[in-house]
Amino acid sequence: MQGILKLLALPKAQGARIWWRISLLAVLLAFPFGAPPYIRSLMIEVLIFAIFAMSLDLLLGYTGLVSFGHAAYFGLGGYVLAYSAARLGPNLLITLPLVALASSLAAFGIGFFALRTSGIYFLMLTLAFAQMFFGLAIKWTAVTGGSDGLPVDRPYLGVGDLLIRFGSDTNFYYLALAVFLGSWWLLARIVGSPFGHTLRGIKENEARMRALGYDAWRYKITAFVIAGLLAGLAGMLLAAFNRHVAPETLYWTTSGQVIIMVLVGGAGSLSGPILGAALVHLLPSYVSSYTDRWQSILGLVFIAFVLFAPQGIYGLIHGPEARRREALRRRLRAGAKRTTRDQETG
Repeated sequence: MQGILKLLALPKAQGARIWWRISLLAVLLAFPFGAPPYIRSLMIEVLIFAIFAMSLDLLLGYTGLVSFGHAAYFGLGGYVLAYSAARLGPNLLITLPLVALASSLAAFGIGFFALRTSGIYFLMLTLAFAQMFFGLAIKWTAVTGGSDGLPVDRPYLGVGDLLIRFGSDTNFYYLALAVFLGSWWLLARIVGSPFGHTLRGIKENEARMRALGYDAWRYKITAFVIAGLLAGLAGMLLAAFNRHVAPETLYWTTSGQVIIMVLVGGAGSLSGPILGAALVHLLPSYVSSYTDRWQSILGLVFIAFVLFAPQGIYGLIHGPEARRREALRRRLRAGAKRTTRDQETG
């Protein structure tokens, strides 16, 4: 009861934001019961790619690291799930920690070398590592199945006779939703913490942060590992949903696709990558039903965002409000300076 009273006593803007989130959560929880099977499948994939896009946004939007090899962890998560489930069983209590560990170790190994470079060299080095993973998946047929990939059993969660199975799409939707909400919550806590503010400072001026005594490399490698872990979980979910994992999940086009999701949605915001993942994933399904030239239309849409909405969908929605806040801050700073001058002259 006290929690409800506190919620009612919140400022109008903050209270509206919380009620909006509660309403959205209710819609997401009820969604599988009113959606046709095809729409439900699309929504599951949107949730998975939203996790993937949010993980990259931690690097691209908050730390200023343009990684062109993010598909390495995405594909690795699917392969670790397939390999471990075939030998140890598809219990998430076993496979999920293995996926998280493998993705984190891969991200640390790649980041250890890639973060010693910057700019275009960083981008190309991350791309090279991802292509190494892709080549390994193609050639190491005994483990990865080669170009055919590996079958994946739908996972379950439980101990003994207490089992929750995710064989049906409805149950799997709630698994994807739970991982999505957990990832969003974790990233929201990270970017709002002193650690997240430090990442923003490194993005804006790394030399100044180092001069202030911050170990920039340590902060960046930590963000790199967190992003790799979440990308691996997204890849695990996609492989489990499709019941198959293939080398294409490791290919550079997958990295390019998630970069487009982040940029179209709006880098530097958790909501932006979610919106970008929804648009980039759903638009081909909609446009292709009307024309065979849907790829050209998609290209024009992306070009339009780059030219006319560089801040993405999130910027289009919140741009006017952000500009008003910035103008107010400038007026307050100018007023404070005038007050200081008056006091000094007086």
